[in-house]
Amino acid sequence: MSFTPSDHIQKILQNLPQKPGVYLHKDKNGRIIYVGKSVNLRHRVRSYFANKVDRAKTERLRRAIADIEIITTDSELEALLLEMNLIKKHRPHYNVQLKDDKRMPYIKIHWGDPYPKVTVTRRMTRDGSRYFGPYTSVWAVHQTLDLLRKIFPYLTCDRTITGQDGRACLYYDIKLCNGPCIGAVNQTQYRAMIQQLMDFLNGKSDHIIKQLEDRMNRAAEKLQFERAAEIRDQLRAVNKVVAKQKVIAAAHTDQDVIAFAREQGDACVQVFFIRHGKLIGRDYFLLDGAEDESDKDVLQNFLTQFYDSAAHIPKEVLLPHEVDEAMVIEQWLKQKRSTKVSLQVPQRGKKKELVEMAAANAADTLATLRQQWAADRSKHVTAMNELQEALKLPAPPSRIECYDISHTQGAQTVGSMVVFVQGAPRKSDYRRFNVQTVGNDDYGAMKEVLTRRFQRYKESLAGELHDSSQIGKIKKETAWSLLPDLLIVDGGKGQLAMAMEVLAQFGLQDEVPLTGLAKREEELFLPGQKQSVMLPRRSEGLYLVQRARDEAHRFANEGHRKRRAKVGVASILDSIPGVGPKRRQTLLKRFGGLEGLRAATIEEIASVPGVPLSVAEAIKTHLA
Repeated sequence: MSFTPSDHIQKILQNLPQKPGVYLHKDKNGRIIYVGKSVNLRHRVRSYFANKVDRAKTERLRRAIADIEIITTDSELEALLLEMNLIKKHRPHYNVQLKDDKRMPYIKIHWGDPYPKVTVTRRMTRDGSRYFGPYTSVWAVHQTLDLLRKIFPYLTCDRTITGQDGRACLYYDIKLCNGPCIGAVNQTQYRAMIQQLMDFLNGKSDHIIKQLEDRMNRAAEKLQFERAAEIRDQLRAVNKVVAKQKVIAAAHTDQDVIAFAREQGDACVQVFFIRHGKLIGRDYFLLDGAEDESDKDVLQNFLTQFYDSAAHIPKEVLLPHEVDEAMVIEQWLKQKRSTKVSLQVPQRGKKKELVEMAAANAADTLATLRQQWAADRSKHVTAMNELQEALKLPAPPSRIECYDISHTQGAQTVGSMVVFVQGAPRKSDYRRFNVQTVGNDDYGAMKEVLTRRFQRYKESLAGELHDSSQIGKIKKETAWSLLPDLLIVDGGKGQLAMAMEVLAQFGLQDEVPLTGLAKREEELFLPGQKQSVMLPRRSEGLYLVQRARDEAHRFANEGHRKRRAKVGVASILDSIPGVGPKRRQTLLKRFGGLEGLRAATIEEIASVPGVPLSVAEAIKTHLA
């Protein structure tokens, strides 16, 4: 099918520079729908509008292009970096991207601190800390740390370590901290232990095992059997972790092995992390927008996005095939690592076997996921069809909103709105409401929550009609701008009547199907119907309604706890003479919370700008 670009696009194509840079394709609303780079912008951008294109995806893309923005750079490397930043910022629809931009959990060693702590994080910052991972789940990280802390008893508290404290905490007594706070070890000794922990996480375990064995034997020779037994338990913990690290390469090897599998538009990348010759971990990543893309483009897009935020850049990256801009990517990785990085496509031997193993794992993972997705889709379709039939809905409820209220005797009341789309939770559309107008009145709280929700709907609708410049913003706010196919309130006839009143107020009583779910018998009450609806006990429809109700309850309770805790801290500090809202905020920001403030000395509190010594003394007295 022939395609003729608009006059505006043709004028842009005539004036394109033959320089390296980045191009941004935009739709009619000004949204960026694709970001690309090229060593020659003129040739690359014009290729989208050739008489024939080889991909259906390109055909769809070029028909959506209403404008093109060009940014020239001095080199291919600059173009690569700019492209990555723009894709990360705008997440264009037609680009290949890591699905959900998932951030993997890492172990963080706060090496920049005098006495480094060990925490778990999903975000890496340049603060002098060292990061290890990624791990497949937060559960896997904590399981690893539970074992490691028996070997390397690191700090977890927020104390300021001086070595002069009168007594240590419980963790010192149960041998999960080596007590730098009381001077049981000095700073040099503590940091040496943390260095051993980092070596261990890097796969260097042989010398640590040897040291522990020597210490255990010496303790036994001196008849210090209790100490020998402690070290024996540490050795067991070490061996339990090491047992999961398969030796698959030479001792000095520092590699990532990357391969992927594709099926019907889905793409799954598998990464093996090899450190000091040991497979210390592996993970998979799903990609969006990979349909109709070449294997080279899929792999190259993954490499740039993955290593943009990776904690560690290895010496070697093994790949299943070449990528077009290997030299530019190697140059970029060298800058990040500060030493040479090699992208290799092994043709034979052990390295090729590793790539094939990663590819087989990727194929197995993708097959398992596709089976799971198919089963989930089947259950979700069944559930929605059952709800349509039972509740006499005009169509299967693809978008369900469920509401709940949480409070303690009317205090710090929080309402929740959770959203399920096609039977699955869409957490980006969840919302909480801090209820302001009522106290111990669930009905009044529900009325306020629903009123605020549908007021936002009316506002978003008015924005669409009267301000076209806000369309992009409104589309992002789907939590407000879309009406539910089924609205569920957690409660019986009373809550249902309140919801009916709010819908009538906004003229939506005929547009939004509504039901109230009573907890005791799991009954569904419908407007204008005396008899409740009882879904079959083992039906997918009932399971979906229960999941939505339970999720709304959890989300409301979580918000209530946070609000209650915040008010609790404020009330404690506000009762101290000389501490007002401004000082309270400054103190909490400086010490992180009440525990940090309690652990601080009078001198440390008085060192905070705006806090005189008399107020610092009052704080210590009040919190003692």
